[in-house]
Amino acid sequence: MSRDVALLNAELVCPAAGTSRGGVLVRNGEIVATGTFEIPGDVPTIDCRGKTLAPAIIDLGVFTIDIPAFHAGGIVRVGLMPDQTPVLDEPGVVQRAALIGRPGLWIHPIAGATRGLAGKDLAEMAMNAAAGAKAVGTGERWIADSGVMRKVLAYAGDLGLTVVAQAEDGGIIGTAVATAGETATRMGLPSAPALAEPLAIARDLMLAEDTGARLHFRQVTTAAGFDLIRAAKRRGVHVSCGITPAHLLLSDIAMTDFRTFTHLSPPLRDEADRQACLAALADGTIDILCSGHDPRGPEEKRLPFADSANGMAGAETLLALSLGMVRDGVITLERLVTMLSATPARILGLETGTLGVGMPADLMLFDAGAPWLVDGDKMVALAGNTPFDGLPVQGKVLRLWKGGTALV
Repeated sequence: MSRDVALLNAELVCPAAGTSRGGVLVRNGEIVATGTFEIPGDVPTIDCRGKTLAPAIIDLGVFTIDIPAFHAGGIVRVGLMPDQTPVLDEPGVVQRAALIGRPGLWIHPIAGATRGLAGKDLAEMAMNAAAGAKAVGTGERWIADSGVMRKVLAYAGDLGLTVVAQAEDGGIIGTAVATAGETATRMGLPSAPALAEPLAIARDLMLAEDTGARLHFRQVTTAAGFDLIRAAKRRGVHVSCGITPAHLLLSDIAMTDFRTFTHLSPPLRDEADRQACLAALADGTIDILCSGHDPRGPEEKRLPFADSANGMAGAETLLALSLGMVRDGVITLERLVTMLSATPARILGLETGTLGVGMPADLMLFDAGAPWLVDGDKMVALAGNTPFDGLPVQGKVLRLWKGGTALV
């Protein structure tokens, strides 16, 4: 299959070069020219008809490999969480995880920071990195032992790996499925105060500052958490954080009808914290947008709220929901593309995420104004458990390339 193509007449959005009009020339799966260039006679051409051409999405922190959903959402690279069966905590498992998506997907495993994600004994980080791990993570758990977490950060720092951490104090969370407040009380759900998040963040930030390690919080969703991260960034701590569109667009009021599709991790917060999330997006405190893709079938979702599994199918809606932030004036299109591609690439230590010459031709062509309706029954994901079922959105992926090979 040819990996040469000339994509012409596009709106180019590049995290490094900004927005311009022109094209991209791909040779052997690599970008060799952008803007205006001479078209070789042996290279097929595609007229982009003025639509937006940008680096394909790198989705950091997915729980399930779901290639059709990723392709529909413009995703060609994922940072796979260690919470798998078996846990990604030893080299053979990490290596297999890195290979299972080929040829349609780049999978970058996030290896378990501790064995079995139990928070006790450190995993073999160096061997896992050699096997293909691009980061180490605590998974969907918090390491309660501060001594262990300090060792994780120190060891990862020596290896040049980012630590992807869960920002929830497990001792406070317990078995809670909701944020403490009026909604949880009215629904009679086990809940925990939002304080669990900034408590975990404060400790891990102090340890990261002490060790000099790079720390990424998979999701931050509270005003207090963002205040801590802002202050740490000003001090020069190597910290970054992400969020899903669900925590930007929904508050815990969305849980009122006991709809288990709104059972997420971390749980939805109150309206004041949701507004704080939008402010953190606008001022640059939030570094990446991610899908948190975790499709769950009816056997896990059609249960009483407290008994249901958390998680949502987010890959197909990530781009469209994020483009809504651009239309609302919260962020620019250039910033959005940076948050979806260049910054995740930097956190994972990947040489990709821009339209620069020499970069892999991982590209998506999308129509930012194309309207469609989110319909869980029609999603191509393994399951359609989206909290946005029935929502009209705008923004559709038209074409997708991985290393110059057309996928969509």
